[in-house]
Amino acid sequence: MNTFGTLFTVTTWGESHGAGVGAVVDGCPPRLPIEAAEIQAELDRRRPGQSDIVTPRKEEDRVEILSGLFEGRTAGTPISMLVRNADQRPGAYDEMREKFRPSHADYTYQSKYGIRDHRGGGRSSARETVGRVAAGAIAKKILSLGGQAQHGTPVEIRAYLTQVHDIAAPAEALVAFPSLAEVEATAVRCPHLPTAQKMIERIKAVRSEGDSVGGIIECRVRGVPVGLGAPVFDRLEADLAKAMLSLPATKGFEFGSGFAGAQLRGSEHNDRFESREGRVRTVTNRSGGTQGGISNGEEIVFRVAFKPTATILRPQQTVDIHGAETELIGRGRHDPCVVPRAVPIVEAMVALVLVDHWMRQQAQCGSFRFE
Repeated sequence: MNTFGTLFTVTTWGESHGAGVGAVVDGCPPRLPIEAAEIQAELDRRRPGQSDIVTPRKEEDRVEILSGLFEGRTAGTPISMLVRNADQRPGAYDEMREKFRPSHADYTYQSKYGIRDHRGGGRSSARETVGRVAAGAIAKKILSLGGQAQHGTPVEIRAYLTQVHDIAAPAEALVAFPSLAEVEATAVRCPHLPTAQKMIERIKAVRSEGDSVGGIIECRVRGVPVGLGAPVFDRLEADLAKAMLSLPATKGFEFGSGFAGAQLRGSEHNDRFESREGRVRTVTNRSGGTQGGISNGEEIVFRVAFKPTATILRPQQTVDIHGAETELIGRGRHDPCVVPRAVPIVEAMVALVLVDHWMRQQAQCGSFRFE
């Protein structure tokens, strides 16, 4: 229940205020050149304390690679990675030992397991995603080199904010595929600078009121080969949906035209085929890069909605483990908006899905030739 993937898998482990968190990656191809610094770069994008609009928890999130590498290359064996927790303050959660935090997993965990780690939510904490990002860094390297080797173009994954609360970037400002530098130019990771500044101001304002807000991340992927996915249960967009909705605080997923496509007619929505650049292309991309659950070579495009952070620093009515009504005030260090730090996590999960599907495609359709 803590493993994701079929051929390329990641198992995450650890709790928010335990000794550490980490991941084991299995099925990684051998001889992939990878360094701890490449994994660390992705973890640095996710870590807390990186700006004044996120949680002030101080964690360097230094990755330790315990196995699976030899002389700078993967050995084809399980890759085990550890990130030690440093800035632990479990005492901030003492009140939550018996009180259920509204919109948290406290009640459901207690009901399901009969026991729960109240220190920051244990496995339900977003700190679990450290392992996903570490594994995703390896998957990204595979996609970069694999895409380059197959058709001369690396697979590029770019996620960014399009909305915080009711502040949204204009659609016409996000037509071009943004660069990493454009996304990382501000703490909020919206590539449209005027909108980014408004988002930052809103996040600071709600934090000063002890409240929180949510937002939307859009993700685009280019360089994906034709043929990844399957036509029934393992559709590429279905596995991307599962990957995204497995992330903490996610509440919605839409692919390609999404819900707006329901307002169009078929004559308006269909992506017409044409011959371009020596291969079959589509004139438009309302399908979002797949047809029939299989990638068509166009950009993968989807959006993920994140709810407001559940922990807020103002009184809320709740009940305790005995069913008695009580009041709870959030304590500890929390993001007033989780969405900016979720950007590298979204990218990591996309990379994990794509590598797994690429390997499955090769296993089924590339291993044997029957002329």
